[in-house]
Amino acid sequence: MASGPKYEGWMGLDSSAAEGNMVWQEYEPKAWEETDVEIKITHCGICGTDIHTLRSGWGPTLYPCCVGHEIVGHAVRVGSKAEKGIRVGDRVGVGAQSSSCLRPDCEECSSGLESYCPHMAPTYNAKYTNPNTGQELGKTYGGYANFWRGPSHFVIPIPDAIPSAEAAPMLCGGITTFAPLIHHGAGPGKRVGIVGVGGLGHFGLLWAKALDCDKVVAISRTNAKKEDATKMGADEYIATDEDKDWNKQHARSLDLIVCTVSSPKMPLQKYLQLLRTRGQFIQVGAPEDHIPGFNAFALIAKGAKIGGSSIGNPKEIETMLKLAAEKKVKPWIQERPLKEANQAVVDFEVGKPRYRYTLINEANAKL
Repeated sequence: MASGPKYEGWMGLDSSAAEGNMVWQEYEPKAWEETDVEIKITHCGICGTDIHTLRSGWGPTLYPCCVGHEIVGHAVRVGSKAEKGIRVGDRVGVGAQSSSCLRPDCEECSSGLESYCPHMAPTYNAKYTNPNTGQELGKTYGGYANFWRGPSHFVIPIPDAIPSAEAAPMLCGGITTFAPLIHHGAGPGKRVGIVGVGGLGHFGLLWAKALDCDKVVAISRTNAKKEDATKMGADEYIATDEDKDWNKQHARSLDLIVCTVSSPKMPLQKYLQLLRTRGQFIQVGAPEDHIPGFNAFALIAKGAKIGGSSIGNPKEIETMLKLAAEKKVKPWIQERPLKEANQAVVDFEVGKPRYRYTLINEANAKL
């Protein structure tokens, strides 16, 4: 085993892990480098990506796999070449990305677009590679565990004003909706729609409100979450399965739509009718299959655009956390003990969270 603390976590050994069959066992982290930080994990959010990966939904998973990429804890070891002035004892976090090439000749990394680097490594289910030598340094493992080790460039200081259980889900679920909002001009003078009022969508509503958008519209299939969406900041609510002619009643009303759902049955053509001239529809929900087709004139006739967005870079995550601290943005979370991760994954998959689960590593959180 590598030098340092004993690494143990909930490991998916095959696709049945998504059904609550992860196994707690020891594993070997990446080889230590002086640019790394080692974190004793106290909290880790559950994300939809965890489920997709456990069951090999997006492609073959590198089993054994420890998922979890909404990690918060305390730095217990800091390399001599670590960035950001991180010190042992600092409260820090890691989101969905833990590595990229960071080479000065990389168009993406040199432009602050690390999450789109061709050599981007997710926080789990990938391999670390030294960008200069090509040497493999080990697999990436996530936060359903007691420790995490990885490059300091992707380690984020957590503001004192944000509790760890709330900060954790912001590191993926939060930034996944925050990034497209700020990239596409959400703020005063803009009318924004969020499709889906779930783990991702609830963050979209919270951010759009915190960014002072002129109007925030929640879009869901039924009215079941209307009261919650209103409390999150929605000014209007559209129930696509229940509101008659909703696409006509709200036609040309939104500057930007961020779509957090990924069903092949979603009414994409009707969503596009909601866009104003030169409006934008940004997809962030990642499907295991295809999104529906649409008529190109839905874009051509209004000069509208359809696009996608991944996560965000480290600086954007820091900006998001600063906004959350200043505006007192509080995600709707439910805490679950890490020892019950298998049941929590099952409950997550059937839609029980309101609206994110955060796993608490009770042994580490007490220290």
